[in-house]
Amino acid sequence: MHSTQTRLRHGALAASAAVLALLAAGCSKASAGAQAGGCRADVHWPEREQTAWLRTAVTFRDTADGDNASYEKASVVIGAQPTGDVRPLCRPLAVQVEFWTLTATAAGSEMSFVMRYQLSTDGSRTRTVGFPVGLPTVRDVTCTRVLVAAYPGPPLTDGEQPRTTRDPAATGDTGVRFGTERIGAYRLLPARGPAQCDADRSTPSPSPTGTTGWNIYHP
Repeated sequence: MHSTQTRLRHGALAASAAVLALLAAGCSKASAGAQAGGCRADVHWPEREQTAWLRTAVTFRDTADGDNASYEKASVVIGAQPTGDVRPLCRPLAVQVEFWTLTATAAGSEMSFVMRYQLSTDGSRTRTVGFPVGLPTVRDVTCTRVLVAAYPGPPLTDGEQPRTTRDPAATGDTGVRFGTERIGAYRLLPARGPAQCDADRSTPSPSPTGTTGWNIYHP
């Protein structure tokens, strides 16, 4: 009798263990499915996929082309994906937003680094980077253009830096080339008054330079 009760008890315990194992497996699969549905897996994305994601997320606002006085309200905005898979990234993407000035001289275009901002974004909310102070305005009678670029990963190496034309009226793809394909988006803004440019004029005093590191919670 005792032996029979022991076997029944062991059988009940084994059945209970099997049920718990099935429940655990089901919960595990449900958790994995919820995670996959809640964010976009980007942990193993190669550089080209990071660049492609960033390219559609970047917008340039109030860049003050033409006769506007300054870049005071201009900004680079990184937001959510507008179409396709709009889920936020599972792992925030490191992004650099970098600014340069390009001044026409007798020898060609002279490029000066202005500022580089570093931030993280997963596309769950808008990140805005304002243009730095000290950029040329309509009051500056020079052949100086402003270049801004957003790209994933670490800062550009020497070989990845932009290469430019000397035409002060050139903008967009006609006026600049980068030594890398990881530039998500960029914009080359025209000189304020190209007709008044003096190619022999010396380069103006450089704008404030530096690098600012922001974490993902930066507005």
